[in-house]
Amino acid sequence: MKNIRLSRRRFFAGAGTCAAAMAIPGCSDEPPHERYNQADRDLLRRQREQEQRSSGMSRFGPQVYRGYQGLSALPWFDLDEHGKLQCIDDSVPLAIDMHSHLGISVLLAPDINLQARTERTRHLLDCDAPNAPCRLDLDVYANANFTEEDERSMQRSTLAQGLWGSDMAATQTIPNLLAEMDAMRVKQSVVLPIKMGLPFGDNLTSRWLDAIDTAKVGDRLVAGLSVHPRGADRIQQLRSHAARGARVMKLHPTVQAFYPDDPDMMELYEEAQRLGIVLFFHGGRAGIEPESRQRYAMPRHYEAVLNEFPKLQVVLGHGGARDGSAMLEMAVRYENAWLGIHGQSISALDTMINRTGGERLLFGSDWPFYHIGMSLAKVLLVTEEKKRHAVRSRILQGNALELLPALAISQD
Repeated sequence: MKNIRLSRRRFFAGAGTCAAAMAIPGCSDEPPHERYNQADRDLLRRQREQEQRSSGMSRFGPQVYRGYQGLSALPWFDLDEHGKLQCIDDSVPLAIDMHSHLGISVLLAPDINLQARTERTRHLLDCDAPNAPCRLDLDVYANANFTEEDERSMQRSTLAQGLWGSDMAATQTIPNLLAEMDAMRVKQSVVLPIKMGLPFGDNLTSRWLDAIDTAKVGDRLVAGLSVHPRGADRIQQLRSHAARGARVMKLHPTVQAFYPDDPDMMELYEEAQRLGIVLFFHGGRAGIEPESRQRYAMPRHYEAVLNEFPKLQVVLGHGGARDGSAMLEMAVRYENAWLGIHGQSISALDTMINRTGGERLLFGSDWPFYHIGMSLAKVLLVTEEKKRHAVRSRILQGNALELLPALAISQD
């Protein structure tokens, strides 16, 4: 193995890059930019206030539960003998989760044993922590369920992922993901790494591909890829990962600090379109990233990609997060735009279905940020009416098969 020598200056520069790239609040790498203004900041504030005022006011009524385990009060779920949530309704279509991850360790952190099974998974929003279940509201954007202490815990874990290792991330393994998928009737999950642009230890794509191969679970876990937007070898990396079978490329504007419509990105999109790669963006502002990074994720910055590359299939993750309304309107205008539904409230999901008829909406969980059951419960609640059962099937499985026909091979 090649020896790496770092001066103190290079080490702390790398650690600082890690902190910023992994979205620890307080990290800032750029001065204010004219592409993000006070009106944008005010809009995010109003969006947060509105979601709190409107929670529980829709036709679905209040949907607040005592942790993920509390979802067992819904008719589709129960608790197993170990107190873990399970979906017990065989009529629920087997799902394809288009948005999942594994535990992250980069930079100086020791590698995670991704083949290990642990007693329980510690999600980033750890709603089922012993003796400390969280208040889980399904009618707000998912991140609104984080308390200040939850956010501090997540920040500590995120920093540990790049420096000394995270006990939380060590539970976010392949066997634990598969166990939760089995309990939630999820047939397949697309596992999405993020290339962070760190000086070393930044090879999640190849490590996760290798781990899935080692576990021999390629029929269940579909490995995605990521390149860094400013990487000198990004095109070659894209080709190399595609040659190994990766078909979905994850790019994260707020973590990787780039504008989706940057002219320098067009070459990468063109190559992805040529290779038939699906482009999966983190879309919109989640509200927990540093303000210095929020500017990159405004919905207007994604439109040029959809417009200039009509054959490139683009997934807008989280449905635009807290900028969901603007992202939905844009997605309706472009046939190559797909909306990940993860994180959206049941009221917002209801609106998304009304505007799209359920077309191009993709089920996702963002595991291990959250338990898969949170996303599944929202879909089941919003499609409970008999007239929406076909929409339920499209969201949970059909749309993903349309986007990635190769998934159908493993469904047989």
